[in-house]
Amino acid sequence: MADPHRAEPHRSAHVDTFAREHLPPPDQWPQLRFDLPELRYPARLNCAAELLTGPPDDRPVFRTASGDDWTYGRLRDRVDRLAHLLTGDLGVVPGNRVLLRGPTTPWLAACWLAVLKAGAVAVTVLAQQRPQELRAICEIARVRHALCDVRAVDDLAKAEIPGLRITTYGGDAPDDLLRRTQAGVVPGAPYPAVDTAADDVALIAFTSGTTGRPKGCMHFHRDVLAIADTFSKHVLKPRPDDLFAGSPPLGFTFGLGGLVVFPMRAGASALLLEQAGPRQLLPAVAEHRVSVLFTAPTAYRAMLDELDAYDVTCLRRCVSAGENLPAATWRAWHERTGLRVINGIGATELLHIFVSAADGDIRPGTTGVPVPGWQARVQDENGAPVADGEPGLLAVRGPVGCRYLADPRQREYVRDGWNITGDTYVRESDGYFRYVARADDMIISAGYNIAGPEVEDALLRHADVVEAAVVGRADANRGQVVVAHVVLKEGAVRDADALRAFLRSELAPYKCPREIVFLEALPRTATGKLQRYRLLTPPDHPGSDQA
Repeated sequence: MADPHRAEPHRSAHVDTFAREHLPPPDQWPQLRFDLPELRYPARLNCAAELLTGPPDDRPVFRTASGDDWTYGRLRDRVDRLAHLLTGDLGVVPGNRVLLRGPTTPWLAACWLAVLKAGAVAVTVLAQQRPQELRAICEIARVRHALCDVRAVDDLAKAEIPGLRITTYGGDAPDDLLRRTQAGVVPGAPYPAVDTAADDVALIAFTSGTTGRPKGCMHFHRDVLAIADTFSKHVLKPRPDDLFAGSPPLGFTFGLGGLVVFPMRAGASALLLEQAGPRQLLPAVAEHRVSVLFTAPTAYRAMLDELDAYDVTCLRRCVSAGENLPAATWRAWHERTGLRVINGIGATELLHIFVSAADGDIRPGTTGVPVPGWQARVQDENGAPVADGEPGLLAVRGPVGCRYLADPRQREYVRDGWNITGDTYVRESDGYFRYVARADDMIISAGYNIAGPEVEDALLRHADVVEAAVVGRADANRGQVVVAHVVLKEGAVRDADALRAFLRSELAPYKCPREIVFLEALPRTATGKLQRYRLLTPPDHPGSDQA
């Protein structure tokens, strides 16, 4: 099918045109593919309205550990009330960027849907992110509105973002967002969805780059449905009676798809857990009878030791992404549960999973094959395909593509119409793709993407740090762990605990090094280039301090 981005864009519904004006030039876009009939969306499309349409009012949509369960009817009413409030009292117009921050709750999901239904652009961030990180995101996306769970507002307020209007929800204040929607301050009538174009920007998802500066990935209304109509429909194959649950927060597109978009597109429901580590997942699965589980390989490994204590016979689908799934973990989970974990690779730039396999098509130790609607190949640095069995760069294309928000790294990610994910892969002779390693400085620890240079920059903000180098070291439990190598100024005390305390004020906790190694000097070549490979061997000297 012809590539739609080569034609003139559809008439935008955005009054605030910032997002469309800051898309990359069309010649820097990847080639988009709409080969499946279900991917040929109409020119006018509001993805929130689509997700909210269909299931009967009394069908459950969101469940919680506390029993605050929502039906589709309740969700529709609250989304409409929120949209009325957004566009009325708060003055949000189509195209405005709205920051969303808080734990994974039905209210956060409702706010996300309301922002999109009102034609605005959702910028969902992690509740763990620190003031400096939030400030950078708001600066890049020019965010002027924020909806924030009252429990996560402190760091957002500390960021002191010029012109940002913060509206909290879940608190006791008279002007609390939820109190205003429930007290009849806003109309209870249905909110007519803004007539957005299918290629109007619906969300900006931020990911860390290897330089440490976050990259805003802009995705259209049609993209939100495309991830459900490819991976979810053809690989996951959900049913209306499924109950989804998982560990990724909605600030990650892995969680946004797995806990909101996929279940709603199928008319199913999701258990939204504020605490969703390995220790919380198994009891939640057993108690609520979860049938579809999304989490990272780290969690599957961690849950193996606790399986005997819980009845997980309700599970029928387990999805793993965020980091490579080792064959040993796959086999151990299968041996203990009889379940074949669906492995997959996705990217924030592409919104969700694009290589995967399910059921009898799974080959342990490989990621899988291109998801229907997607194409993938392995190529060299010059863009030429490499022979099967030879390692190279993974390149993919499909209905969703990388479109960075005003970022020169667009040219690095998109080359000759292909999205270059930054992963080294091998394509086997049978067409299956096998992960080898990351091809850049990104560290993947317990499913989190961590840019080494970002941690280095934070370390260098400490008054005693002269040099810093951060690497990811292989770890049996977490995939990789963050290891910081630090050179201090002369006379400074080597206090790892104090340095960690400083970093916790600068970075999200998952980015903080689990090990700090103090060195007299960093290893460098004769020309002064850092020799990172020499930092990958575990130290055998007293300069190392582990968390």
